[in-house]
Amino acid sequence: MTESLRETFLLDPEIAYLNHGSFGACPRPVFERYQEWQRELEWNPVSFVQKKTAGYLRNARRVLGEYLHTDADNLVYFPNPTHAANMVIRSLDLKPGDEILTSNYEYGAMNNTWEFYCERSGARYIHQKFPLPAASSEEWIESLWEGVTEKTRMIFLSHITSPTALIYPIDEICRRAKEEGILTFIDGAHAVSQLDLDLDAMGCDYYTGACHKWLCSPKGAGFIYVSPKHQDALLPIVISFGWEGSGKAPHNDDPPFIYYQQYQGTRDISAFLSVPAAIKFQRSHDWDSQRKRCHQLAVETQKQIGKITGMAPLTDASLFGQFVTIPLPKGSSERLNEVFAERKIVVPVFPLAQIDCDVIRVSFQAYNDEGDLERLVEAVKYGLM
Repeated sequence: MTESLRETFLLDPEIAYLNHGSFGACPRPVFERYQEWQRELEWNPVSFVQKKTAGYLRNARRVLGEYLHTDADNLVYFPNPTHAANMVIRSLDLKPGDEILTSNYEYGAMNNTWEFYCERSGARYIHQKFPLPAASSEEWIESLWEGVTEKTRMIFLSHITSPTALIYPIDEICRRAKEEGILTFIDGAHAVSQLDLDLDAMGCDYYTGACHKWLCSPKGAGFIYVSPKHQDALLPIVISFGWEGSGKAPHNDDPPFIYYQQYQGTRDISAFLSVPAAIKFQRSHDWDSQRKRCHQLAVETQKQIGKITGMAPLTDASLFGQFVTIPLPKGSSERLNEVFAERKIVVPVFPLAQIDCDVIRVSFQAYNDEGDLERLVEAVKYGLM
């Protein structure tokens, strides 16, 4: 039986940490590699930045590309998905009347980004309602397509949504969108490591992800994937040395898409360079077994809390992975947050307006076990008495 890796992580041993989905958590060996990169930078900054950075980043992109099943030159590292999305969206040259179709369960920072650029361009950011409880992936697809019009320029969706933890049928959505000439931009912040990804086979136009969440890299490591047909049209979010062009750029062994985006002056790239260590760590600990174990913990949590509340789940187990969002009585979040703080349980509880009730979003990672589940369920039972 696959066991918890709690002692391998740097978490406070007194807390039940059930909120991996927010900011992740980094295993000790990966964090130590991260610090080694930082020490190498400080040992000889000029040599590191001017002579080694390009090669180091090239290798880090290669390892990530193999993991995501795409060429390394389709990827650029960014601090987080929101940062990467800003680069893409500001390059789209949105026009008045253009429509960006999304769901009503998207991440707040991404919604803000789209609203900002749409307001200034005259484009429209349209939230299509997805039904919950969810009957099937097919129902989601049909609901989404009810919002498609002749003005729909792009579909923007989470692969796994932040508030609901539900897995959208992205491969089928991308296939159908391509047939109809609609661009696709996927926010995979929660998908990297929770799901086996093949970005080339997926066929999306843009895909952004976070390595510091479920892949367990240090904080500040995200990426953008861009289909080769769109790379030349993207402007860097920071104009720096990379913009000088292939004839002048200091790192011109890389294609233009890479050096335009990648070289932004002095910054600490240690988190990016530590992503291969995170991938290696998970592979060396039979991560598929860890994912399955964590999924079963999520399924059992949904079942036990459902028994306490008597409320129907948002979906069956086939549509979520290592974390699950569970309905709670309306108005219960304030009391439960007090109980969790007293009992040192870290888990988000919040009102979810779209379904008019409160919810608890419970994450399970390799450091969690049945004891964390039991501790949470007892606290929920006490808080709802």
